[in-house]
Amino acid sequence: MPEYFSGIEFMTTDKRGYGPFFILCLIGFATFFSSYLRIPVMPLFAKSLGAGLTQVGIINGAFMLTAGLLSIPAGLLADRTGRKIPVLFGIGATAVSSMLVAWCQLPFQIAAAYFIFGAGLAAFAPGMLSLVADVIPSDRLGRAYSWYTTAIYSAMTLGPASGGYLAKQLGLRQVFVVSAVLLAGIAIAGILLLPATQSRHRSDPRTALASSIELLRNLPLLACLLATAGSCIGFGVFMTFIPLYAAGIGHDPARVGLIFAAQAFTNVVGRIPLGMVADRVDRSGLVSCGLLVLSVSLALFGITVRLELLLGCAVLLGVGMSLIYTAIGALIVDLTPLPRRGLAMGMYNSCIYLGMMTGATVMGFALQWLGYGTGFTLAGGVTLLTVLLFLGLIKCKPGEAINRH
Repeated sequence: MPEYFSGIEFMTTDKRGYGPFFILCLIGFATFFSSYLRIPVMPLFAKSLGAGLTQVGIINGAFMLTAGLLSIPAGLLADRTGRKIPVLFGIGATAVSSMLVAWCQLPFQIAAAYFIFGAGLAAFAPGMLSLVADVIPSDRLGRAYSWYTTAIYSAMTLGPASGGYLAKQLGLRQVFVVSAVLLAGIAIAGILLLPATQSRHRSDPRTALASSIELLRNLPLLACLLATAGSCIGFGVFMTFIPLYAAGIGHDPARVGLIFAAQAFTNVVGRIPLGMVADRVDRSGLVSCGLLVLSVSLALFGITVRLELLLGCAVLLGVGMSLIYTAIGALIVDLTPLPRRGLAMGMYNSCIYLGMMTGATVMGFALQWLGYGTGFTLAGGVTLLTVLLFLGLIKCKPGEAINRH
């Protein structure tokens, strides 16, 4: 680790230590902001080209599936080539996908472009998470990930709002052009500003595959991956079905927006103070508490009707997500050998996207058959089961994960 990174102090004015990490936060924010301009625009644009609800779902499914499946090989690539190359490729691919959508004339063409979008984010996210871990000492990673994830979650909130405004002012197709241009500029800035890292591992593909399987034998790491997937299944249920549930019990879209805003605000604001806590206490305890809070909040949604109570459940869910995701990234780094850090972050990213996709699809069938009340309780039960699995595996011997360097 370079000397100027070793003494970084958060909440200080040490610019020499702050600079490289600040660049990572800025590039993370800018990339997700520019990418997420398209989120509220794509369904409307696809509909204008003749897409139905099923086709819109397929387009989003293409993005999530691709991001989930390609995150692991992208993480391996980050270990073999250094972090910078996959990150820049990810930004570039996302820019290309935006420009391709702007040229689309048919819905299936948007789906094809969204495969590229998923591949771009799959390459970008593990590399950036690994870069944060490369430049920040282990005892500061809780705070580092809290700041970094606050930056990208803020972008995920502001990007869609800005995209909707731009669509009204410029038109639907033009939003994708703006997104592509911004991302191209970010790629150029990344070439100049991103810290370069050396390859950590240059083995042949067969050896890389064997090492990947070996990494999954690290039971505490597996516990973290299960916790990530389980929490994202629950979050996917919230994101997909709370709007339908709230509308069904008489709440208009403005009130649904308030419910989502309450969750997002709590999720973002809680990360920085909780990140400081994560560097001072047992991180696995924070993850366990977060999963329990998430489980309770999901179960309560199914028996809640009044707006103020729904807002309380949303706040509770945001607290749970903050607890989990300020600690779990740092915990994964602690449990992973340095040469396999990119792979571990790829697995982590895959669990996020595949978990949310499972929450939106598999749990969707359950809600359709069981109803919202029982379905939300079942989603809370899945998260509760995740807590038990996490607690059972996190205590196991990590084996080679102890030897990080």
